[in-house]
Amino acid sequence: MEGTGNNKQGDNRDEVFSKAVRAGKRTYFFDVKATRAEDYYLTITESKRRFNNETQKFFFEKHKLFLYKEDFGKFTEGLEEAISKIKELKAEQGEEIVEKVATEYTDVDFDSLGGDKPE
Repeated sequence: MEGTGNNKQGDNRDEVFSKAVRAGKRTYFFDVKATRAEDYYLTITESKRRFNNETQKFFFEKHKLFLYKEDFGKFTEGLEEAISKIKELKAEQGEEIVEKVATEYTDVDFDSLGGDKPE
């Protein structure tokens, strides 16, 4: 689901862009949102499908991170440094991290994810 900010008044006006990324048993949602003052921020949501043994039903465990524009640079630097360190440690162990480039994209059907989009 991707948006360009051309929503009509009343159609979730604060959501500007959304990108869902499936990664194994997890789905990550990257949502760009606007404040009433037309300032932008990013929410990153991790959603994992879990099974409740008591109810015998699946549910989605969600964790959300809010990232504000004044923190983008420092967040990016920290993330890049952490990823570089992992690559360095793996290289020391004789392992190479192969970065896969997605050549095929799939649309996320929110009905298959429990019927609701993370907020």
